[in-house]
Formats: sequence, C-alpha cells, structure tokens
Amino acid sequence: MSAPTSLDRLEPGRKADVVGVDGPGDMAVRLLEMGFVPGTRVELVKVAPLGDPLELRVRGYHLSLRRAEAAYVQVTLQ
Repeated sequence: MSAPTSLDRLEPGRKADVVGVDGPGDMAVRLLEMGFVPGTRVELVKVAPLGDPLELRVRGYHLSLRRAEAAYVQVTLQ
C-alpha cells in the first residue's frame, strides 16, 4: 500500500481509496456527503483543459470538484 496523498495529485485514469477528509468543518462535511468517505474507491476520469475542475467517478457516478477542494481528500493509490 502506498503512502497517503491528496486527491488533487491523482493522474487521469488512476484509482485510489479514500483514507480521510480534512479541511474546514463545512467543507469536510460537504465532501463526506458527496461520498468521499474512508474506504471508498475514487477514479480521476479527466481534468478540464485549464487544469480545474477535476471529473471524478465516485460510487458509480461522476462529479466535478475543484482542485482546491480535492486537496482536502486524502487517498492511497491503487
């Protein structure tokens, strides 16, 4: 298993497992509500042309997340 890193460092096509969520209270709650709970598999599908936002696949659905928000999600690479 690899050392934890933040979700914003993932490369397109890579999968990772969520190990934790940091950040200000409201942001952490919002990310958890979106499905970024520990143990969840996440995949970076693609990055917008200017590098922001990121398109992610989480729990069978796609969502867009700003790179700054993705930095609060800690993951281990698969």
